Amino acid sequence: MLRHLPQHPGGVVVYTNELLPELFRVGSGHEFVLFFQRRPPPGELSTTGSVRHVVLPVPSRLLWDQVAVPLAARREGIDVLFNPKYSIPMAAGCRTAWVCHGLDWFVMPWASRRVDRMSHRLLVPQYARKADAIIAVSETVRDHALQYLDLPPEKLHVVYSGAHERFRIPSTAEARAALRKRLNLPGRFVLFVGALYPPKNFTRLIKAYGAVGPGRGCHLVVAGGTNRFLAAHEVRLGRRLGLRDWVHEAGWLAHEELPTLYSLAEGLLLPSLYEACPLPIIEAMAAGCPVVTSNRYGTAELAGDAAVMVDPENLDSITNGIARLLDNVELQGDLAARGRARAASMTWESTARKTLSVLESLQ
Repeated sequence: MLRHLPQHPGGVVVYTNELLPELFRVGSGHEFVLFFQRRPPPGELSTTGSVRHVVLPVPSRLLWDQVAVPLAARREGIDVLFNPKYSIPMAAGCRTAWVCHGLDWFVMPWASRRVDRMSHRLLVPQYARKADAIIAVSETVRDHALQYLDLPPEKLHVVYSGAHERFRIPSTAEARAALRKRLNLPGRFVLFVGALYPPKNFTRLIKAYGAVGPGRGCHLVVAGGTNRFLAAHEVRLGRRLGLRDWVHEAGWLAHEELPTLYSLAEGLLLPSLYEACPLPIIEAMAAGCPVVTSNRYGTAELAGDAAVMVDPENLDSITNGIARLLDNVELQGDLAARGRARAASMTWESTARKTLSVLESLQ
């Protein structure tokens, strides 16, 4: 089920686009039928002998999920229906599995729109009870699913996300120079990657950076930075705080450009209030980019001892964490090495093999 692919270019879309080609490769003995709501662009998730596209042009999300997909599943003889996001048909006519990318609507309900909060609190528990298996992208998500969804532990399978191999290959001097020129990047900078919404804690990040970055001659580059929800006031926050010359809005980059961006940065800043399995941390570690992140939930779980940990609710803690990174070149090198080692096992091939094992167990 791939209704979500035309959505904002965030983590779930990256997850899907990275996982599926590896899943097709490691599961080449299976037939994969991809259900789209709209016809995908040419070349996206290309068809092969074992991969077919089926477009179900039903505009209503509810009718697509609950009517069009189960009818198509029966027509196509589907054995296991898999959604890399969170919805499934309540009468699929076959075994089902979906991926839980986090339960922030339950953990911090104030940080989501009321309509989304009500929708997720109503629908997600039903999807969870109906599914034959749920893939949790971290132990954090598994623990929250047990706490908030009241599921039997055997239904939940922890499978971490990965980083593409391009993040492990050193960027060339030519690639770094070209990206620096195209984006007009400053000489020294730290980096934020992602869309803006309340769990990202962007206001505290900007304030903490402003207290220590400019005085050290280090800029902040924001890659993404668009308002996903409830964060329109943060999009131009750097300018309103008098940091116009120091905060650079790079916009969304092609995913293929991120390894070079990480290689140019002195560190990734991600002091989020909630993350489940943040791809920027895995990718930054794989690329050897030091990380400053939160001491809780998925950020702490993924980064472990390969990051400067901060209390995301304490502005002084975030400020001191950024200063500690910028002031200590030896620490930067140590975190880069620790990050590479920690991310070594986090590959999309590993994610695909473990995902395939869960799906095969349902046949």
